[in-house]
Amino acid sequence: MFISIPPVDIYNKNINLLIGSGASADLFPTLGLAITNSRSEWETIETLATKYEGDIKKKTALFMHYYNTCISPVQSYNPDIIRSRKKKENIRNYQNLIKTIIGLLEKRKDLNRKVNVFTTNYDGCLPFAADSILTDDTHQFTVNDGSAGFRTKHLHIKNFHRFQCQASAFERHNYGIPQINLMNLHGSVYWEKDADKIKVDYDARHSNFLTARTLSKLEDYSEYLVTKGGTTEEIPSVQLTPGEISNFWDSYNALPIVNPTKWKFHETVFEEHYYQMLRLLSYELEKPNSILITFGFSFADEHILKLVQRSLTNPTLKAYVCCYSASSAKKLAGDFKAWNNVDVIGPPDGESLTFTNFNKYIFSLKPETYTAPDAAEAL
Repeated sequence: MFISIPPVDIYNKNINLLIGSGASADLFPTLGLAITNSRSEWETIETLATKYEGDIKKKTALFMHYYNTCISPVQSYNPDIIRSRKKKENIRNYQNLIKTIIGLLEKRKDLNRKVNVFTTNYDGCLPFAADSILTDDTHQFTVNDGSAGFRTKHLHIKNFHRFQCQASAFERHNYGIPQINLMNLHGSVYWEKDADKIKVDYDARHSNFLTARTLSKLEDYSEYLVTKGGTTEEIPSVQLTPGEISNFWDSYNALPIVNPTKWKFHETVFEEHYYQMLRLLSYELEKPNSILITFGFSFADEHILKLVQRSLTNPTLKAYVCCYSASSAKKLAGDFKAWNNVDVIGPPDGESLTFTNFNKYIFSLKPETYTAPDAAEAL
């Protein structure tokens, strides 16, 4: 059965969430593919990228597919025009997550009321969901993405140490406004290099930089990667000209996101911020009475996996690793078997730990008790 995280056990502690692509899976494609290798193991963009590291033609075709299917949809994302029921539910899940965080923070008596949300996603789902809640004027809170400025906002690690305080009319009382610190560990499509700084602009919209001719060449290739029954050995080739290859990498390398192979940025200014963010994650997990909750995150990034494992030597840190499937729970239970301050939470038989189930049974101000379908029918 689903194991809930009791709100009373965590609300007054240093709460940190680590969110991966699984949280936005109904809005944007993940790195997973539908083909298998010679050992019948599922391929991902990460595994193929590693295999193709020395083959520029195969690597370029793969990264064109990755850009076109995973990155470009995020760049053009507009929550106001979403019509799909499933995608609307994904947006509501982000809103419910935020409301749970706010509810936990409102229980605190500390002046500094904040929760840290670290994410490897480069989409704007959480800030857009927060904006929709603030527009309704039903909750008082703020999202701190590390940027500061008026017309032009620039990112700096020091900004995460700020918090907002509201004083009473005669300044006799102070109230710490609930705050979500949002840290994009792998970058964001809303970042842009601005000299030696990082500019943040949520109004930015980008068009797909692949030409119509290149996209037509990719059609069969992309279709094969996402269709079940295919194998690595049978992936069709893509006939790309040297000019197409060169132009693609010039544009791709300017993107403010981590590469899914070596997890590196191409721009020094982004890479410096990346390592500062990792240090901040480590610093937060080493604080007394800290909580780490992961969701939609596979720990494929070895930097983060090793960092979390090192942080678990903090005896007052409690980690809840939430897994989508029973198989992923089994794998991560092996990765964290050396530490008794980790609870690996997977779904019961026949279920998946979707974002909806996470909000309903795991992370909620009033977690519901899961009832298996057969038991429910017996009642």
